[in-house]
Amino acid sequence: MSDVLLKLLGFVVRIGLLLAALVFFASLMVAGLLVLMVWLLRALWAKLTGQPVSPWTFQMNRQAVWQRFNQGGFGQPGGAAPKPDNVVDVAASDVTEVTDVEPKRITPR
Repeated sequence: MSDVLLKLLGFVVRIGLLLAALVFFASLMVAGLLVLMVWLLRALWAKLTGQPVSPWTFQMNRQAVWQRFNQGGFGQPGGAAPKPDNVVDVAASDVTEVTDVEPKRITPR
């Protein structure tokens, strides 16, 4: 008798999971269709008013993200900038004067 009840309970659980999956899939399809209908109505309104149909896009300001991580200082605690006393002054030298290169003659072929 308990074997029959266990099989029946397993069958009921499987049917319940199948119904839950079908409801979830149907809700995703309805949400997708609603988004599609809104986009189509927007495109139709743009065509009727003579405006260009522009796609929906996600814009991201990459420069702000770069500045956030670049200027924050990775090794500093709390993203603090390096202290000025850690900077070493170096005398600048003229890099346009080249002394260790031998000129070569280029002959046409």
